[in-house]
Amino acid sequence: MRSKLGTAVVVVCAALIGACSQPQPPAAAEPTQPLDTRPTEPPVADPSEPVASGNTPVAADIAAIAGLGAQFDPARDPADDLATAKVEAQRGKKRILLEVGNAACDRCQALDEMVEGNGDLRRFRDAHYVWVKVNASDEQPNAAFFAQYPVMERDYPYLLVLDADGGLLVSQATGELRKGEAFQPARVTAFLKQWAPDKPE
Repeated sequence: MRSKLGTAVVVVCAALIGACSQPQPPAAAEPTQPLDTRPTEPPVADPSEPVASGNTPVAADIAAIAGLGAQFDPARDPADDLATAKVEAQRGKKRILLEVGNAACDRCQALDEMVEGNGDLRRFRDAHYVWVKVNASDEQPNAAFFAQYPVMERDYPYLLVLDADGGLLVSQATGELRKGEAFQPARVTAFLKQWAPDKPE
């Protein structure tokens, strides 16, 4: 009698254990969410925020930094632009490159078109430099600003490479970067690589 009862208990326990160890049915999958295909809008600067100091909200910083190399503008204050460039250069461990020229300078336009049209060169520039256009023209020579640098030839564009604190590293006439009137991508690339900060590419 005891033997049959013991056997029955063992069978019942084995059945219960077996039932507990059965795999559970998979949970219902979450419904697939539709992809957000809306275009991403670029950040827009708040026009009420100052952009010259460099110590601005991110969207304003983007606008300020983009403005530094956009065009030669006699109305811009190069001291304010340099202050903005220093903040970005220190933040990104970059150097500052001042391109001295003016809107009427054909060679300045040729240099810009060559750099913008060469993807590898443009990416290297953007990764290692904060590029700042500084107007030098009869209309606005910015003589007080340029007094802190060596005398430059009026054979524009002229390039000044500064460290992240604004200290001058090299003052470069661009005749060496051209063959005749045409800027040579290999020469411009070599110049930028020579003066780029020491950091992984």
